[in-house]
Order: sequence, then structure tokens, then C-alpha cells
Amino acid sequence: MSEKQYVWYASYGSNLNRDRFLCYILGGRPEGSEIVEEGCRDKSLPLKEGTLIMNYPLYFAKDSDRWQNQGVGFIGLKKDLRIMTYSRKYLITAEQFLDVVKQENNGAEFEIDLIEVVKKGSNTFKDSWYGTILHIGEEDGWPIFTFTGDWDLDVPLNSPSKHYLKMIIEGLKKSVKLNDTEIINYLSSKPGIEGSYSSDDIKNLI
Repeated sequence: MSEKQYVWYASYGSNLNRDRFLCYILGGRPEGSEIVEEGCRDKSLPLKEGTLIMNYPLYFAKDSDRWQNQGVGFIGLKKDLRIMTYSRKYLITAEQFLDVVKQENNGAEFEIDLIEVVKKGSNTFKDSWYGTILHIGEEDGWPIFTFTGDWDLDVPLNSPSKHYLKMIIEGLKKSVKLNDTEIINYLSSKPGIEGSYSSDDIKNLI
């Protein structure tokens, strides 16, 4: 795909928060993060944005140096129509999307053909946290992509930091337009959060 080709990037973790996502476009340090992001080569803002329901399970694992060495969000690799994961989709260029993927993989160099990802449904280009790109559909003629780890849900879970969880909460509230009760119900049962954050803990972060 050329740099003028547009794609939807569907975010399900901290990039639900528009201000956090724009640090990947424009560069800068998101509130609560330990890392200053480089930004994309093309710093144009998304052409369109919207909310998307993804039928893949959300869970929290690993320990991120961006977020107080605690867990971050991933989605499972198996589609399940019974599952609803909220995401925020951004219409950006293919070049920008790949630049975002690069930043999410700590600046790693890689080559990937998004047309092949569409044909195959997914492609693991690197054995890393966000080294698997998923094609999860199309909208208005543009493909929808996201990225996650290639291990599915078979890794040790780890609860997210309050800063990271608050970033997701703000995205769910401001972008997805969930109310407080919906946010609490949505997050409290997620693997990696369940048993680590009570409903009152989540309420206090809203």
C-alpha cells in the first residue's frame, strides 16, 4: 500500500484516549507515561474517527516500562461474536499506521505488506508484544487493522497501573461515551483487572 492509502486503526487500550493516541502521531509524552513518543513522519491528524465494537477478548498482561512496569492491554486472536470489546478507530494513512506500530514496538524496524494481512487475516512480523497485525474488517471501503501479541491468552496476566487504567477510562468516557456504571461493568470482569481492582477502585479512577 502506498503512503496515500488510508486505513482504519482500531485501538482498544490506552489509545482509546485521543490525546494519548495523538502523541503517536505528533510526538510527545502522554500524561502518566514514562516514555516520550517520536511521532509519525506524517503528522496529519486522522481524517475520521469513530467507535467500533470488536469481537475479540480484551486482557491485560506483561509489564510495560511505559506504564510503571505493570500490565497493558492486548486482545486475543480468536474472534468470538459473544464478546464485545470497545475500540476507537482512527482513519490514518497506511504509512502512519505502520509508524504507530513501530513506536508500539519500541522503534523496531520491520517490513510488512498490509495487502497480505488483508488476504491472510493476520500476520506476525515480529515476536514482540505488538508484533501481530490483525485485519478485523472494513468500513467505508477502508480496511480496519489492529495489533496485539501472538500468544493469545496463554501468558501470565498482570494488572495495569492506575495511570494506564485511567487513560483507558477517559477514552471510554469521552470517546466511546460510556457512563460510569457501564465503564465499571466493562472493566471489572477483564482478565488482569478482575481480582486486582474492585468496582470501587475503578469508580475512584473515573
